Order: sequence, then structure tokens, then C-alpha cells
Amino acid sequence: MSLLQLSRSPDLLRLRDEGYNIEIRGGYLLVRDIPYVSSAKQVCRGILVMALDLAGDRTAAPTDHTAMFCGDMPCHADGTPMDEIKHQSIATEIAKGLVAHHGFSRKPSRGHYVDYFEKVQTYVSLIAREVAAIDQLATALTAQVVEPEDEDYPFNYLDTASARAEINAISSKLADEKVAIIGLGGTGSYVLDLVAKTPVKEIHLFDADKFLTHNAFRAPGAPSVEELREQPRKAAYLESRYAKMKRGIEAHEEDIDASNVDALRAMTFVFVCIDRGLDKKIIIDKLEGFGLPFVDVGMGIQRHGDSLRGQLRVTTSLPERRGTSRENIPVSGGEAKDEYDKNIQIADLNALNACLAVIKWKKLRGFYLDDEHEQLTTYTIAFNQLTSGDTP
Repeated sequence: MSLLQLSRSPDLLRLRDEGYNIEIRGGYLLVRDIPYVSSAKQVCRGILVMALDLAGDRTAAPTDHTAMFCGDMPCHADGTPMDEIKHQSIATEIAKGLVAHHGFSRKPSRGHYVDYFEKVQTYVSLIAREVAAIDQLATALTAQVVEPEDEDYPFNYLDTASARAEINAISSKLADEKVAIIGLGGTGSYVLDLVAKTPVKEIHLFDADKFLTHNAFRAPGAPSVEELREQPRKAAYLESRYAKMKRGIEAHEEDIDASNVDALRAMTFVFVCIDRGLDKKIIIDKLEGFGLPFVDVGMGIQRHGDSLRGQLRVTTSLPERRGTSRENIPVSGGEAKDEYDKNIQIADLNALNACLAVIKWKKLRGFYLDDEHEQLTTYTIAFNQLTSGDTP
């Protein structure tokens, strides 16, 4: 079934019924087989591309009046460029194997388009006038329709955010990832929130604990009191929340220990979001043995008078660089608990710790540029100091 039901979007349905060859791909509307005049005064065909604004599974009114074009710059019948619609000419990768070469800009007199039918018609009619002077039979109404029916699409609805930012090709670097999140407390739950908004193939959640009232104040979202009364397992509760948006999330209502640690072997990346202890040492040993990259997060918060102070930490461990990361991951048990262990409500620090961890993962995968290649990142609250390196 199509992710974007044409029948629920009258403007797209009308484009199809008129005979336009339309396709929805990665948050873009593609209108194929658009005839245009080349600089050689020949009729060619290209693809008109527009980022879609959606309201759930149907289109909203376009908030942007621009468009892109795959092909040469459309020209007048005499071969001169149509500067009246030209915005810029830069290569923009829309999706793998699909590159737009030109940008168009044509704002209607009212300042906005009412729907995508009007927007497509406006651009096509302007280009078609010049085509008609050479070939009166050339038309964009080819009556060929291609709808997205990709069961492997990573979301339950189209990712229009990546399309609007024109970073679909960059986001695709994360598409084959199988990510595990071990521990769904404050930081782990925010890691899920961020990873669930990427096109990763699978997200595996490991936590045997219940989602209780104090968790509600350290996790993203806002559960109802009725939901808290049910005392759901963290993994199942968070899966149900994010499965509304993201496909491929699997809840494992168990902690990782020696009995099941081999389940991590199939992962491509692991976020370790649990406190120190014997199980953590088992996990770290096995991840190193499996040759898997991972990040370990932690925070130490102490009371200082009537305020709190402390530090956040993100340690990265890579198959080719294990030594220094081991020095910065606490794995022994029996230490005295700090204020964080008393369930102090510090969701902002949990979220920041998760952000630093996810950013590092994205840097490792080439989503973000990484000039530093740090394995240790710390944030000290009192000094507002962010540091990076291989040692503290």
C-alpha cells in the first residue's frame, strides 16, 4: 500500500487523473516526462521536482514556491534560457541515482500556491508554451503513474524534513544500520528519540525494567497517569510510542547479560546506556570480541550547596581503537551511588548526553563531518565546557 494515499490528497489525485506521470520518493513529488526546449532548440524531457508539505498521509498547501528540475535548463523556442523561472543551477542529489541540476522560482501573485496541482500546472504551462512553438504534440500528460509501494521504507509516513533540507542522500548513509540501545533510562530513551528519526533499518531496545512515574520525568514525551498505572515495561512502552512513526523497532523486555549477549552480534552499532557493573563488563568484552563499534554514555552529578554540578561523558570504542576507550568506561561494580542514582529529574542532561552520543555515531557514519576523530567527549556543567580527546 502506498505510504501516501493519492486518494486522500485531491491535488495529487487530480494530477494523476489529468495524466501526469507522478511519483512520490523520499518526501519529494516527482513529475516525470516534462517536455522542454534545450539550448539546441530540440524538445527533450525532464523531471520536475518539488519537496512535499504533508499533514500526516495527505498533502498540505505548499509553503514554498520553488521547484527543481532534472535535465538541462529549459529554454525559449529560440534556444535562450528561461531566465524568468531560473533560480539557480547547482547539482542537488534528490535520491540515489537522481540529481536535480536546476532550481526554479515562480511566486504567484497571491504569494503562495493553493495546492500542488496549481504549482505543477504553473511551471509546466510556462515551459510548454516554448515547446509548442516547436512541437505542438509534445505533452507532459503521458498517463503513466508510479506510486511508492516500498515495504522497506523506514517510516510509516514520508520523511519530508530531509527532503525540505535536501539531505536525503546524506541521510541514506544510515539506512543499513541495525542499532541496539542497551538501557532505556533517561539517556537511553532520548537516544531512541533521536535514532528513531533516522532511516536506520532496525532499532533493538533492551531493558527489563518497568516504566514508572520517575521515568516520565526523565524521558521524552508525556505519558498519561492511566498509562503509568499500568506499569508497562520500558522497552514495550517506548516501542509502542515510536512505532507510530518508525518501522523496524523491536522491544526486548530483558537486560543484556551473559545469557543473551550474543544477540548483539547481529548489530552494526550499539549504544550502551547503563550504569557500571558486572553486566556492563560482559557487554563491553563481547562487543570488542564481535568487532562492533559502540558508544558508552555516563554522567556524574553531585550536590554542591543548594545546586547541582557534574559532568557528562560519551566514550567511543572502535575496532581499530580500543585502548583509550577502555580507560574511560567504568565497568567495575560496588561504587557509592551519586545524586543521579536518586532519580534526580535532570531530563535536560539526559537529552544532552544522548545528543552527544548520537552526533558521534552520525560522524562515524559520514553524516556529519568529523575532523577531530575524538573518542572521549565530556561536558562540565559548572564551566559550560565541552572537551574532546582520547583521555580525560
